[in-house]
Amino acid sequence: MIDFDGLRTDRSWRLTWSDDRLEEAVFRLEPDTAAERGALVARLGGDASDPEQWEAVLVEALLTDPAAADLRRLELHLTDFHHSARRAAAALGSRRRERLAELYFGHDFEFLYEDAATSTGGTVDPLSRLHEGFVGETALWEALPALRDLTVEGGLLFDDIDGVALKSLTSLRLRGAVLAGGEVFPGRLPSVVTLTLDVASDVFGVCCPVDLLEELDGDRFPALRHLDLGRAEFDPGDLATLRALAAAPILPRLESLRLRSLLVPDHVAPDRLAALAELAPAFAHLDLSIVGNVDVEGADRVLGLSHHKPVE
Repeated sequence: MIDFDGLRTDRSWRLTWSDDRLEEAVFRLEPDTAAERGALVARLGGDASDPEQWEAVLVEALLTDPAAADLRRLELHLTDFHHSARRAAAALGSRRRERLAELYFGHDFEFLYEDAATSTGGTVDPLSRLHEGFVGETALWEALPALRDLTVEGGLLFDDIDGVALKSLTSLRLRGAVLAGGEVFPGRLPSVVTLTLDVASDVFGVCCPVDLLEELDGDRFPALRHLDLGRAEFDPGDLATLRALAAAPILPRLESLRLRSLLVPDHVAPDRLAALAELAPAFAHLDLSIVGNVDVEGADRVLGLSHHKPVE
């Protein structure tokens, strides 16, 4: 039987119960209880000799326990993901989760590919796992038949996100380049209706090339209707992004599109409003909004923007 009293004292797991059923679980390693964690890991049957493995033991202990079989919502915010990501995915995929509808899996970062701090004060270079991935191949997705809402955050985690296995998945949020080879978009997501991408310049100052948007086609995303790029930055800039989206095969199917900003320098388009007017018909059928600044006077009228923030 799992030591729930020990987990409560450790405070890395935050658990929500409904009657006798565990409904929600959120994991984030609690630094203030680290001194006592080794003893808990030993009681749970784990190897307490390496503190950077303790996180994985805590995650495995709960996810492999029968009490977690009926989880409806799960968040795994990993710190020592160089050890725990693979083990967490294996533990989560060890049984079918018939009720799990919402999942967050990943790790925090400021800049993509930056060295990550471990729980012991060390560092991990994410690029050391380029192509291999921190999880790699996994049977996780086949174990989540009811998953509707998925967020994956981090760099180089999974070989792929198996959208064919995730038949109930309708909402996907990706922050970073979450696939092992540095790819941003998974292979095929036939049931995803809403896709949110959060990717900015990496630790080397490099942004995603705008050509990436060519991957948004109807074969890979046949159900996609809402595309949120409000926190996505592409090179060489906003006008090039708008042009790429206007030519994207998926665009006629979209009902809403959200963009980060619309900043168009004079040297990019001498007649900036005319450049936008040329693209406007491609977006006339959908709800187009801009999260940040717009520096082209009249852009809201020409493009029919539902929301924007003019540059002051």
